Amino acid sequence: MSAWLVILLLTLLAGVAIPIGGSLAAFENIRRNWLKNELRHGVMAFGGGALLAAVALVLVPEGSKDLPIWATALSFILGGLVFMTLDIILARNQTSASQLVAMLADFIPEALALGATFVIDKKVAPLLAGIMALQNLPEGFNAFREIKAATHYSTKKIIIVFVLIAFIGPIAGLSGYWFLSDFQSIVAAIMLFAAGGITYIIFQDIAPQAKLESHWAPPIFALLGFLLGLIGQQLTA
Repeated sequence: MSAWLVILLLTLLAGVAIPIGGSLAAFENIRRNWLKNELRHGVMAFGGGALLAAVALVLVPEGSKDLPIWATALSFILGGLVFMTLDIILARNQTSASQLVAMLADFIPEALALGATFVIDKKVAPLLAGIMALQNLPEGFNAFREIKAATHYSTKKIIIVFVLIAFIGPIAGLSGYWFLSDFQSIVAAIMLFAAGGITYIIFQDIAPQAKLESHWAPPIFALLGFLLGLIGQQLTA
């Protein structure tokens, strides 16, 4: 199978997790109170664990290999500052798609990095794609609920938009493969930029909202999310 086709399939797999997560969130009437409480918080915590796995196991280790310390630090902190600025803008505009925008903000650079690194290390690509899928599933879940609660869009329309968004992954992945594979320093900076932004998202949005008083299941979901990333890293090492 040609490299570009593998990248297309991997990034599409990661992107398809977005409408799947949205579809799961559409089942509002199944044990409604449970969905609003433990399941929603559990899904958010699971996504946080998967994001943490992406940062700790893939983005930072792979990105820091090709950059000096000053460039590593600069790329990482710049990612956090840009995501913070984006968060402030979305909060001030009170948009109904903040979760969706945040999801795209880490999905696109990760897909770029996946495509670009495929030439150098083919083992990293499936791991990164798997973690991207793990994080896109709960992010799609939460983005659906946010948009549904704030707009009059039908479930069908939201899911169609999510399906179209899934194809951004292959576009970004193939762009990284064709245009960035010879510029490993740029790819490393993109990885660390995404890692900084994701770290900001974890502590600003996901971790505080995942906490649920007198319930202890959500932290276990966070552990499971990270554990799946760790298992994937061990299998591809």
